[in-house]
Amino acid sequence: MTSSQNPGGTPMNETTRKDRIEQEELLRNETDPLTHTPVHMLELRQVGKRYGNIIALRDVTMAVDAGRVTCVLGDNGAGKSTLIKIIAGLHRHDDGVLSILGEERKLSSPREALDSGIAAVYQDLAVVPLMPIWRNFFLGSELTTGTGPFKRLDVETMKRITKEELAAMGIDLRDVEQPIGQLSGGERQCVAIARAVHFGAKVLILDEPTAALGVKQSGVVLRYILQARDRGLGVIFITHNPHHAFPVGDRFLLLKRGRSIGYYDKKDITLGELTAQMAGGAELAELAHELEELGGHSEIAAEVQAEFDETVRHAPASERNRA
Repeated sequence: MTSSQNPGGTPMNETTRKDRIEQEELLRNETDPLTHTPVHMLELRQVGKRYGNIIALRDVTMAVDAGRVTCVLGDNGAGKSTLIKIIAGLHRHDDGVLSILGEERKLSSPREALDSGIAAVYQDLAVVPLMPIWRNFFLGSELTTGTGPFKRLDVETMKRITKEELAAMGIDLRDVEQPIGQLSGGERQCVAIARAVHFGAKVLILDEPTAALGVKQSGVVLRYILQARDRGLGVIFITHNPHHAFPVGDRFLLLKRGRSIGYYDKKDITLGELTAQMAGGAELAELAHELEELGGHSEIAAEVQAEFDETVRHAPASERNRA
């Protein structure tokens, strides 16, 4: 049996496969054959945001590609939340350029971001604990059957889809009727990720998904981040923990007080260097000095000093010279 032919005489399935491969390669930061410039699923170039006289974000550059995890790291007040709000359409950026598939955009609402394939999963998850898992999965987007006065919820289809989508993410639940509040924190995060994927997310923003979880549950969430990556999504993983970011990340953006202090490909930085840049050698040295002056805290001061020495040892040469 031969495959069907398209008008040019090429087998139809071969043409489709070629187009798909070319598109995947283009989204993996290949060169656009028309403009000879890289095309990303999402790209920010020197993006900034101001609230009156307060500069919340300045000169942030990053890119998100299919099948890659971009980690955004920083402590509280670093500007991570502002960055999420810009990408998710909650706030418009004031400076720089935000592009989706090479097209410059200014997102005006979360709905516009969703329509563009950008979905955010926040820490609070926006779930109703007493509702069944399947109801939470379709919350606000319920499927119906019938017409007019006979329209009703298509419960069986929603249950089936929920179970299938969770299974595709590697989540095996015996009963999607159980209240979502009975799941662990890691499992609830994973349901939210699977929901975003099902409703068409191409870029998935995860806001501190491991912040309130223990070691084991954090590992579960990290595994599902890799599952989302392997399904071809571009993942933005927001975290303050370099030990969670480094195993799953492909690129790392470090923020401090609203500014980028580094943007690295994984091959260009080690976990020690990533931790050192986040820790801030100067702050640790100042803390050790203050503890010594207070007196009676020699053991703690020694621990802080040892941490400082380790930070300097892992820091890039320019940082070591300043320390």
